Amino acid sequence: MNQDQYSTDGNHPFPVQKSEFGNNSSSTTSFSSNGSSISQQDSQSCLPRTYQYHSPEYTYTSHISGTGITDYDDDDLEYKLKELETVMMGTEQDFTESFDVSTSWGATNQTSLITTEGRTITDIISRKDIKELLIACAKSVAENDVITANWLMSELRPMVSVSGEPVHRLGAYMLEGLVARLSSSGSFIYKALKCKEPSGDELFSYMRILYEVCPYFKFGYLSANGAIAEAMKNENKIHIIDFQIAQGGQWVTLIQALASRPGGPPSLRITGVDDSTNAYARGGDVDIVGQRLASLAKSCNIPFEFHGVAVPGSEIEIKHLAVRPGEPLVINFAFMLHHMPDESVNPENHRDRLLRMVKSLSPKVVTLVEQESNVNTAPFFNRFQETLNYYTAIFESIDVTLPRNHQQRINVEQHCLARDIVNIIACEGAERVERHELLGKWRSRFTMAGFKPYPLSASVNSTIKSLLENYSHKYRLEERDGALFLGWMNRNLVASCAWN
Repeated sequence: MNQDQYSTDGNHPFPVQKSEFGNNSSSTTSFSSNGSSISQQDSQSCLPRTYQYHSPEYTYTSHISGTGITDYDDDDLEYKLKELETVMMGTEQDFTESFDVSTSWGATNQTSLITTEGRTITDIISRKDIKELLIACAKSVAENDVITANWLMSELRPMVSVSGEPVHRLGAYMLEGLVARLSSSGSFIYKALKCKEPSGDELFSYMRILYEVCPYFKFGYLSANGAIAEAMKNENKIHIIDFQIAQGGQWVTLIQALASRPGGPPSLRITGVDDSTNAYARGGDVDIVGQRLASLAKSCNIPFEFHGVAVPGSEIEIKHLAVRPGEPLVINFAFMLHHMPDESVNPENHRDRLLRMVKSLSPKVVTLVEQESNVNTAPFFNRFQETLNYYTAIFESIDVTLPRNHQQRINVEQHCLARDIVNIIACEGAERVERHELLGKWRSRFTMAGFKPYPLSASVNSTIKSLLENYSHKYRLEERDGALFLGWMNRNLVASCAWN
């Protein structure tokens, strides 16, 4: 599979990756922004970042066949599906033992339950409306109505599946979260899911597939890199502090763009902050990323230094960052800040503390990329509805690219998305690490920390439009108030902006 192919023209500040999912070419690839060729060995020194565990990167030889995805025979796939669903939601006997509809809830009471739309629960069940049943179940959980919640869970269980249409697949994971929350085992379930994760290479392969089939992460990295290139265009030294460097793949296109800069490239120093979460998929500590990026920078004739910081973001202090006086500074927050606990979790409010600390360093530009979702401080029921709407769009977008009957799609959704969904629904307090906020809230935080908006250039918009040409027409790009939003149909999913 040709994983490092980019196209570029004079109108774009850096290359745009072509989507060649399923092209299993073994030829030497070229992804240099100035047209130079980099060997496959060199290209494998650069990999992309996760989406917490999410976004894959460019250098992975996945288990994808020449047709696009490994094929499984029907019997093997059916067995794997049953095994997964049994682990997730138990067996029919488990539900029967924990809840007996015939003795705990009468038919008269069932038909009397009315939804906000004026329909009875039994009407919704008869129509097999999974989304409305999930919402009704979440409402019962929120109100601690255990009998109704268990009844609705027993009705939902045969309707949802990790295979099938997007609503069936998402419903399986949403139901898993509800079951965990109702049984007060949210933290246990979340940790169990993490313990059951595949080997590092396998996990990376799933992240890599997600990165390829959906443009969300490429959109974030390219838009951030565009702001950086614009802000640093006249500098001969650049220091980038990436607060969640993961595999480091965001910097591949920027290094190539800097190599082709008129007058020669600047010297580049990258401080990569990361913790043990990404080390598992990466196969080692953060210095592995530095070695890969150094190899690429050398091939591009760019003077390069790397400083790895294996410290969680909430524990970062200025002394960790190796800032040098007079060195132009870039701060990169790509899919990272939502993991920082704020005032609702910890009185130290690490989210705002980190922004104030960064402002004290007087960076030339700070890039922010985050999921456009409101689940940080929202009450449980509102959070459930927001998660259902947000991930419905995500699962629908995956559906247009990955066939429903392939194990790889199941693996991608289970290992890259399901844990986040369960964490949002089933966990509270410090154990809920997925705490997304809307851009409006991020604006308030950045403004309070002393930042001012840094408008994105028109060339960034053009670059993203070229990227989206490789994907479904249902993706849409919106520019509003100095920020870029990438959405699926009528739902914004990722926001990107810059500050100084």
